[in-house]
Amino acid sequence: MPNSNRTRRSFTKLAGLGALTAAAGCTSGGGSSGGDETSTDGSAGGDGGSSQQINYGGIATVNAGEWSGFTESSEWGVNFVTIGNSPGDILSTMVAGGGRQNYDLLAPVGGIQPPLVEQGALQPVDTDRLENWDAQYDYWETEQGQAFVGDGGDVYGVPIVWQGDSIAYLPGEVDREITSYGALFDDEFAGRVAIEDNYTTAGQKTAMYLKANDMADIDDPRNMTESEITTVVDFLIEQKQSGQFRTMWSGFETAVSLMSEKEVVVMDTWEPVVFALRDQGMEAEYATPDEGYLLWAMVDYVVNPPDERSQSRTDAIYDFVDWQLSGWYGATITQQTGYMTNPAAVPYAEENEGFDGEQVADIHEGVQRKFDEIGGSWQQRWPDNREAYEEQWQRLRNA
Repeated sequence: MPNSNRTRRSFTKLAGLGALTAAAGCTSGGGSSGGDETSTDGSAGGDGGSSQQINYGGIATVNAGEWSGFTESSEWGVNFVTIGNSPGDILSTMVAGGGRQNYDLLAPVGGIQPPLVEQGALQPVDTDRLENWDAQYDYWETEQGQAFVGDGGDVYGVPIVWQGDSIAYLPGEVDREITSYGALFDDEFAGRVAIEDNYTTAGQKTAMYLKANDMADIDDPRNMTESEITTVVDFLIEQKQSGQFRTMWSGFETAVSLMSEKEVVVMDTWEPVVFALRDQGMEAEYATPDEGYLLWAMVDYVVNPPDERSQSRTDAIYDFVDWQLSGWYGATITQQTGYMTNPAAVPYAEENEGFDGEQVADIHEGVQRKFDEIGGSWQQRWPDNREAYEEQWQRLRNA
């Protein structure tokens, strides 16, 4: 399996960052994106050395922990606040929760830009202002990739993290290599399987499995019709009621705990769960599925403030995003999370102390294989029939 011997000593740091920033995000304000004066106390993972701060709301994965690589060469600090990643959370934050006033940049998993653009919450990105843009991975240029970062022909999301998801398993409890999402539904593992409580992950992977194995008539697992998502949920309800699933999990710590205690031996989950298990000395693998990976990217969105933003703040925002596309940030995030970031990360890690260049290169090569050689289906964060998805997924929860 790709990257199976990689050490994950830095993953504990990410978990700590997630807890820290989540706590800070509950108590600190984001400041005003329209003006140039914000809190200087360094809360929520920020750097407090400047009277001017970029207010950056993101999921814990994109938090470098400290931002001196940017702030030491800028008049601006960075105030990082953890945000929720579900489409509903993001839309609520940006439309009803004051997000346009509180944040300059937003960094969730991409694909959520259509409703945000419709609500006037985002600005298109002027990629000509990003010196490192042309050097980035171009996976977003595919038809599915464009839908993940753009809307109406404009780019709204700048990809800063790349990954492809599948399923984790414990070789000591599973006597064969897992190569299909079908393992989630195999009677051999009944009662020791878990799926994520998320239709954009578990629902789409199930649709990929049913389509690839001619078990259901599904045209596009990314964007299903009402009848197609109903078919997928009918299948999952049948599995749930037969006792196939130990649980439907939510939260990284829960996922790790279920597998570390061996309550679950096959799980629809994120690859960092595997890294965390290896940190505990456990043997864990991440499957290369015949049906392909669930592909995605985390992106930076430029928030559209209710009042006109100053030119100095706009310049600082673009300078910061461009810095995220460079070596130090890329190598740091890759080493913390096991995710691919940008092409400059590998040479930077190889040439600078404090990084494991071989590890960073191994991670990037593994994720590139997911996109280049194996492929899959880009995660759909805002399906056309979202209300049907929500209704059907609730039916699964209640079953």
